[in-house]
Amino acid sequence: MASLRLGDIAPDFEAETTQGKIKFHDWLGDSWGILFSHPADFTPVCTTELGTVANYYPEFEKRNVKVIALSVDGLDSHMEWIKDINETQNTVVNFPIIADEDKHIAELYDMIHPNANESFTVRSVFIIGPDKKIKLMLTYPASTGRNFDELLRVIDSLQLTANYSVATPANWIDGERVVISTAIKDEDIAAKFPKGYERVKPYLRMTPQPNK
Repeated sequence: MASLRLGDIAPDFEAETTQGKIKFHDWLGDSWGILFSHPADFTPVCTTELGTVANYYPEFEKRNVKVIALSVDGLDSHMEWIKDINETQNTVVNFPIIADEDKHIAELYDMIHPNANESFTVRSVFIIGPDKKIKLMLTYPASTGRNFDELLRVIDSLQLTANYSVATPANWIDGERVVISTAIKDEDIAAKFPKGYERVKPYLRMTPQPNK
């Protein structure tokens, strides 16, 4: 199949997980979602990642985001590994991990990169909107753990820009100024952005974050 791209509908699937069988789109409901893969169970970097997600889970919940992990190991392996994650990361894994032993989902989402590793999934991340469309894709090598603060930052930006005619500048974090869309004419800014704005250049107009 062709590679997935931003704006594509995230492929639906049925899967066994550590929290029971799911149908992905039904499981997402009207929430945002993060689907992320890890190379294998009982590996050091992945252990820290899943522990971090568990500890950050309240932040995802605040943003109406459901998180689900995947590897090509089986359910029994996942359940044993969760014990290690809880113990070593001082947490409780409270989100499902997909068992994808036949690699069906990994192949559906192009998570196996043969030139990196023929059998294990790379560290893929997909952020999916309530419309089931893919909003972000990231791929990390197996040796590099992900930055979940960055994923929260991206979700803040995606949720903000989905509701207002703005974009977020480099290194933006929630609460900082944002860029007014170039589609908005100067004469229409006052009505749309009553907090005021700075016209740095005709194409660069900054305004306080509108939902704060």
